[in-house]
Amino acid sequence: MSETTIATNRQARFNYFISDTAEAGVVLTGNEVKSIREGNVSIKDGYVRFTNGEAFVVGMHIGPYSHSENTVPYDPTQTRKLLLHKNELLRLMGKINEKGCTCIPLSLYFKRGLVKLSIGIGKGKKLHDKRETLKKKVHDREMRQSLKNRTK
Repeated sequence: MSETTIATNRQARFNYFISDTAEAGVVLTGNEVKSIREGNVSIKDGYVRFTNGEAFVVGMHIGPYSHSENTVPYDPTQTRKLLLHKNELLRLMGKINEKGCTCIPLSLYFKRGLVKLSIGIGKGKKLHDKRETLKKKVHDREMRQSLKNRTK
């Protein structure tokens, strides 16, 4: 099973404690899929909203396909439906109801020719948590460099 990652939300793991993840399909048109294959997509500003027992991704930007001759106006940030199994949907909706939890897209990728979106349940980090994350990242980088220099 080959998975080709198209876009990742790098700020998601920095700004949120991710407690749970799920994989969802995305309802797209043909031109949107072609545009995604070109890499003309951003999930940085996206979030997942649950309405009437369905999940929708809001704020995901898919630019227009470059070779399209479509004259119909196209909204790149339109709301797109997510395809989830009912038990996954109920599990995510139950966790969203907790105080301070939100559902955010983590990465967009192709899996066996289909576009999949990895979504996560996150709880926002405070400023001191973000500082700890940065300190840990710097410390790990210094350790790797010192080990690398020691072996030379």
